[in-house]
Amino acid sequence: MNEPDRTSVHPTTACRRCIIGGEREGRSAPPQQQQQQPDTITFASLSSLAAVLSDENRRLLRTLHQREPQSLTELAGLTGRKVPSLSRTLKMMERYGLVELKREGVAVIPSALAIRFSVVLD
Repeated sequence: MNEPDRTSVHPTTACRRCIIGGEREGRSAPPQQQQQQPDTITFASLSSLAAVLSDENRRLLRTLHQREPQSLTELAGLTGRKVPSLSRTLKMMERYGLVELKREGVAVIPSALAIRFSVVLD
């Protein structure tokens, strides 16, 4: 049985441009995808960018990209994190367009959509 090439780049994995600026009521929330270019993520503040793109979350994105886990359980084993915690983090990252979560039967297959970032202070 041939194993998948885990060094391949996800076809939609790209650099995401992170713009800091703009105002939102209440706390920072993911932007509406239809209001921005597909390669751009807008953050209300530097602290919201820092929370979403924390060291731990960037490591998680790299693990998704390099290891291509086929379930949240497999990802939990790779990262040492618990599935509920991973699920919450990945859902938040999905709203920002950083990951894709595909359901296949009972499994949720996570994949990284972005692993490189360019920060623009606006």
